[in-house]
Amino acid sequence: MSGTLILSIIAIYFAVLLTTSVIVGKKGSNRTFFSGDKESPWYIVAFGMIGTSLSGVTFISVPGMVRNIDMTYMQTVLGFFVGYLLIANVLLPLYYRLNLTSIYGYLFQRIGFRAYKTGASFFLLSRTIGAAVRLYLVALILQTFVFDPWGIPFVVNVAITLLLIFLYTFRSGIKTIIWTDTFQAICMVTMLVLLIRQISTHLDLDFTGVINTVKDHAHSRIFVFDDWQSKQNFFKQFFSGIFITIVMTGLDQDMMQKNLTCKSLKEAKKNMYCYGFAFIPVNLLFLTLGVLLLVLAQQTGTVLPESGDGILPMFATNGMLGTPVLIFFTIGIIAASFASADSAITALTTSFCIDILNVEKYHAEKAKKIRIRSHLFITALVVVIILIFKELNSKSVIDAIYTIASYTYGPLLGLYVFGLFTRRDTRDRFTPYICVISPFITYLIDTLVTAYTGYKFGYELLMINGLITFTGLMLFSYDYQRRTILS
Repeated sequence: MSGTLILSIIAIYFAVLLTTSVIVGKKGSNRTFFSGDKESPWYIVAFGMIGTSLSGVTFISVPGMVRNIDMTYMQTVLGFFVGYLLIANVLLPLYYRLNLTSIYGYLFQRIGFRAYKTGASFFLLSRTIGAAVRLYLVALILQTFVFDPWGIPFVVNVAITLLLIFLYTFRSGIKTIIWTDTFQAICMVTMLVLLIRQISTHLDLDFTGVINTVKDHAHSRIFVFDDWQSKQNFFKQFFSGIFITIVMTGLDQDMMQKNLTCKSLKEAKKNMYCYGFAFIPVNLLFLTLGVLLLVLAQQTGTVLPESGDGILPMFATNGMLGTPVLIFFTIGIIAASFASADSAITALTTSFCIDILNVEKYHAEKAKKIRIRSHLFITALVVVIILIFKELNSKSVIDAIYTIASYTYGPLLGLYVFGLFTRRDTRDRFTPYICVISPFITYLIDTLVTAYTGYKFGYELLMINGLITFTGLMLFSYDYQRRTILS
């Protein structure tokens, strides 16, 4: 019965997205697909970006984190907010001044052709893996509770999910995404609140009772200042949050493409401030949900799954909390996952067409055909990576995403720091080699430090990776400013 209900919800939900796509995306031109015709209201972009950033991974993994690391994830979230402020005041003005469609065009103007292609390539690698990882978790849940009982293979499940996303995004891309993601963000946040309310009712807790229960719980700890060895140390988490935001938002075509659809820099800044601030209470709600699930498990004597990612899905689907919770959970993870995946695939298509294929050199009709084929290719590639990840993954998914980002976004961080904060030029022909070698050196450092000291790096690997790339660029640099775009 639950499988049929979930499929019915998916069908209705997809019908709403497809209808929105048809209404919004009548033009279907490449300009509309890539830039949304620069007509997006900032408040619509801001709300939609909440859903894009959180994804189904957040919906599942963040509540599950509480059992292992308490509520210390909030330290990273506070770092996120500072990162958003830096993006709004450093990167957005630069992107708007250069009138960029792909943000990696900056690297071409500041450093050179090879830096441009290298930066775009690292984004394509990073975001393709990230999109696949995010969708993997939701596909796995649907497989367990819907498709396995019917004998439908995992590959069919994944292919159907990606096909649905392709169908409502291929026509008008980012212009459609701005509005569908807003709808999906509303669904996700609403379902989160309703889940908390339903579980609170089951625990016989009013609003004050929820606050007191969370505050007094053994896993309510947020700040860690006394253990430098811990990955949860405040300074590690906080500064990692800043740099994660800068690279995974400010240096990420996916997130910046939405900002660049705003009518002006002033409106784009408003979007970033509001979106960045909203991230704090929304993540606090996810962690609150995690504490309430632990309380519920203790009161009912429920044995929790070994993986934290399985806690919320187990309660949502075992019938203990009733059909409403199953509905809220299903809509929530689908909204979060589709909002993240559709945006990523659109941004990947944009970067691939502009940065790699240079589609703008073709006439309009041919360029449109290339863009649609590229969109289909990216979608198929994500399917393949999801299947590979299913065979390899053995970690919490959200932790896997940030670990992957430490290695793949680090060179981007180094490239932009060199471009923004030095007036030197580098020998561009060496840039690809520096960026490829940097993650390997980072991995070697991590391995040696762990082996000889017992210290294990966390998300600060991202900063180390970026520093190595920056150092490499400086070693091959010279004091002659050929470009003046920063003056």
